Amino acid sequence: MTTAPTPAPAPARRAPRRGLLLVPVPGSSPIHELWAGTKLLVVFGFSVLLWFYPGWVTIALGWALVLVAVRIAHIPRGAVPSRPPRVWMLFAVAFVFTALAGGQPVIEFGAVSVGFGGALRFVQAIALVFALFGLAALVSWTTNVAEVVPALTTLARPLRLVRMPVDEWAVALALGLRAFPMLIEEFQVLYAAYRLRSKSIPPERTARRAQAQDLIDLVAAALAMTLRRADEIGDAITARGGTGQLSAAPARPKLADWVTLAIVTAAGGIAVAVETIFHIA
Repeated sequence: MTTAPTPAPAPARRAPRRGLLLVPVPGSSPIHELWAGTKLLVVFGFSVLLWFYPGWVTIALGWALVLVAVRIAHIPRGAVPSRPPRVWMLFAVAFVFTALAGGQPVIEFGAVSVGFGGALRFVQAIALVFALFGLAALVSWTTNVAEVVPALTTLARPLRLVRMPVDEWAVALALGLRAFPMLIEEFQVLYAAYRLRSKSIPPERTARRAQAQDLIDLVAAALAMTLRRADEIGDAITARGGTGQLSAAPARPKLADWVTLAIVTAAGGIAVAVETIFHIA
C-alpha cells in the first residue's frame, strides 16, 4: 500500500519589523548622556526653524543632524519601524497628483514642456516630515521617560509666574509617553485574539453583523483594558508618594549640553543666512 506524498510545507511568511518608538535603545553614547531638556530644545528649535524656513538647505541640515546623531548613538536599523506597502502606494498616488500641478522648473522635451514644480514641492514636504519624525524618534530612542518630567519642569519654570500647572502638565505628558508602548502591546494581543475569533462565524450570523458585533466587543475590551492599566498606574504612583515625586528629580544641563546647543544654533543660523541670501526654495 502506497502512501500519498506529504505536501511540502509552505514557506514561512516574513514577519514585519515592528521597530521601537517611545522605547529607549539600550546602550550608552554621548547622545544618550545629554540632558533630556537639550534634546527637547533641539527638536522644538528645528520645528520652529522648518516652519518659517522650509527650504532645501534647512531640510538638508535637519537630515544631517539626524544621520549624525543616529551614527553617534549607535541606533540599530531594527529600531526603525517598517513602512506598510499601502503607505508607499499612498505616497505614489499623491506624487502623481501633485506632479500634475506643474510649475517651475519647466523642462522641455522637444515640443513638450513639463513642469516639475509640484513634484519638487511634494518631495520637499515629505523630506521635511521625515526629518521632524527622525528628530522626535531620536529623542525617544535615547531618552528615558523618567528624565522627561524633570526636564519639562525645568524648561517650563517661567510659566509658573503666571500660575500655570507646570508640574501637572509634565507628569501627564510623561505618563502618556510611558503608557503608550504598554498599550500598544496590549492592543496587539487583543487584535490577535480578535483575528482568531473572527475566523469562526456561526452560520446564523451574516458577515456584516458578525463584523459589527466583533468591532463593538473589540472597542469595549480595549476601553476596559485601558481603564485597568490606568488604575494600576494610579495605584503605583500613590504608593510612591504621588505625582510630586516624578517631577522632583534634579536635572540640569552640563557642558556637553551647552556645546550641543551652541553647535545646533550656529548651524541653524548658517542655514537661515543661506536661505535668505540665495533665496533657495
